[in-house]
Amino acid sequence: MVNVKKLTIQSLLILSFMTLSSFILFGISSVITYLNTGADRSKMFHTEIQKEAQYIPKLSWAPLQNEGRKMDSQTLKELEKNYLDAWYARHICYEKNTKKGLENYYTDSAEKNLFNFIDFNKANKIHIEATTLNHHPEVNFFSEDGQLVVLTDRNVREYKRIHQDELLIHETSEYADYKVILLLENGFWRIRHLVKQPASASLQQVRAPIPYPDFHIRGINYYPQATPWDTFGGEFNSEIISNDLQIIKDANLNTVRIFVQYEDFGKAQVPKGKIEKLKKLLDIAEEKQLKVIVTLFDFYGDYSVLDWTQTQRHIETICTAFKGHDALLAWDLKNEPDLDFESRGKELVLSWLKESIQLIKKTDPKHLVTVGWAKIENAVLLKNELDLISFHYYEDITHFETAYQKLKLKIPNKPIALGEYGISSYRGFWYPFGNSERSQAKFHKTMQTILEKNNVQFLSWTLYDYKKIPKEVVGKLPWRKYLQKRYGFIDTHGKPKKAFSYISSSASTE
Repeated sequence: MVNVKKLTIQSLLILSFMTLSSFILFGISSVITYLNTGADRSKMFHTEIQKEAQYIPKLSWAPLQNEGRKMDSQTLKELEKNYLDAWYARHICYEKNTKKGLENYYTDSAEKNLFNFIDFNKANKIHIEATTLNHHPEVNFFSEDGQLVVLTDRNVREYKRIHQDELLIHETSEYADYKVILLLENGFWRIRHLVKQPASASLQQVRAPIPYPDFHIRGINYYPQATPWDTFGGEFNSEIISNDLQIIKDANLNTVRIFVQYEDFGKAQVPKGKIEKLKKLLDIAEEKQLKVIVTLFDFYGDYSVLDWTQTQRHIETICTAFKGHDALLAWDLKNEPDLDFESRGKELVLSWLKESIQLIKKTDPKHLVTVGWAKIENAVLLKNELDLISFHYYEDITHFETAYQKLKLKIPNKPIALGEYGISSYRGFWYPFGNSERSQAKFHKTMQTILEKNNVQFLSWTLYDYKKIPKEVVGKLPWRKYLQKRYGFIDTHGKPKKAFSYISSSASTE
């Protein structure tokens, strides 16, 4: 009995020793592994600024013909990343009046000037929203020891908004050159000198006005019935789209307006699959001899200056992909941006629109650019920048003709289109005094008479009634959602409603 107890105790001691030894060996091996691999530089030196590709201005290097050491592609890639990170860090610190993180991107001597500037702004309650939209750097010198680079960054496009006591006191968009010295410290290229100079030449180009095509828009806003506000999602079905566009063509219409959601299309990184789906829709429209107005940035509402480089890459990708497509009639930059004036600031929204319009025109010089204003009184905004003026009208139609004629007097030399209009046929528990299908038909009959009389180009809202409306469209309130479900000319069972007889005027001609 004693021997059994003794053996048990010995076994437990041996087992405990082996377990303890395993933990010690594991700990030693972990330390050795850590020491061999080294710490993560991004965690050692860099803040959250580097973790997301939030700042991606257009950058193009001049051919490498520098003095000193030959610049290899890997070093150039690292130099570019650290250089842009330094710009982004400065933008963030100027906006928030903080010095946090600047030491990771600038040498000690360069920090002093930045710190003084931030202290001055903080004392005077000034903050600066800024970004650069493009860079054209050239390496002038690379030291033989690989520790110093001198470059010239020419024609840097900068945009700034200066606020004092939360009021916008100055806004500027300009070009400038920069002479830059960078030092390699702790594995990162840090800015030692950044000297601003007058731009050597302005790269901004103003596109000549596009003659309006011999085409009169008779159209409709379109989503597939089963996937409203999600045309290019997982249930994308080219056969359904083909059948729908044939219905539109047979109804004596010639144009469809579609919507590209900014986040759904990957923001700055547009997935290839989304491009392929949009191309398929445009191809089908071309087969049906329909023109397409592509509305960009649906559900986008940020507009913040530091987000501009992402939206610009989004524009470049999509407009480059389809600038040669024969079905494309126009780019509608943003659906109802004037609804964001109060929440985001009118000046900021208009500035973003202006910059984006310029980029679309530069990327695609052949197609029209418009903006779908929510209110007719705002259709005069940016009239000089836009090729086609478009607005939406959901007010009393007895005032439409007068409002339209006033707009024509203000903008006599550009084509104008009514981009959305219509009424819901929902009358039920949530809206007992709403319009019936008969009332909806009467509305469209009257509206077609007014449009024909005044030779107004139009796109009605919308082809179908819908069973479901995403909460992002009109919120969660049921009376708003039920109204939105019944604007269509075709009901949820696929049957034309009474209004379908007035979807277009048969007297209209192309």
